[in-house]
Amino acid sequence: MAAAGLAAGLAWTGSAPATAHEPSQLATPELRVELSFGRTEDYDYDPPEPGSYRLPSLQPAAGGVVLDAHGQSHSLHDLMRDHITVLAFIYTRCSDPRGCPLSIGLLHDLLYVSQADSSIGDNLRLIALSFDTEHDTPEVLAQYDQTRPQAADGAALRFLTTRSAAELAPILEGYGQPIGRKADAEDPFGSFTHQLRVYLIDRQQRIRNIYSLGFLDPRLVITDVRT
Repeated sequence: MAAAGLAAGLAWTGSAPATAHEPSQLATPELRVELSFGRTEDYDYDPPEPGSYRLPSLQPAAGGVVLDAHGQSHSLHDLMRDHITVLAFIYTRCSDPRGCPLSIGLLHDLLYVSQADSSIGDNLRLIALSFDTEHDTPEVLAQYDQTRPQAADGAALRFLTTRSAAELAPILEGYGQPIGRKADAEDPFGSFTHQLRVYLIDRQQRIRNIYSLGFLDPRLVITDVRT
């Protein structure tokens, strides 16, 4: 069941929040840490029980060669191997409140859950892959990453880039992630246009859900991970 269809069926209304959620300190049923985020004006529904629905395979998840914040080269598929992955395409200069900050906020919400629940942390990989290859070098990503908390154990949030736009292009095409350059290079929200998409990928590198603007609810994403 796609996130859009699920959320619509649960009578979701409103637009997505611009920042990460603040979890409550209340105990949650059945050790589902994600429920500590609670309902919000934007996500005013109760997520379903894990495993009470199916997530069909949508398409294979594309691979490629990527660089981490230390400049080390990796196969994207190797980073995903044997784990469930949540992948977002971002760029660090984006300041559009309805753009990359939403995706990164979601990843940090998921990181929080992974720190609190080892059954999630031991099985999850979180990846933010930049499509601004000219600016987002490994050195820039390392500096950007310094202010973001990492899990001591379990899932880590990896910020990745590629050596060139040529190496990035087949990855973007494989995920169906269109991007473009804005006519106004001085746009205060950033120089790229792109559709906000976050991908849920299973252990066999198959895409099982795609979350777009308005469906970046960490409760829903973690329920899908558990499912």
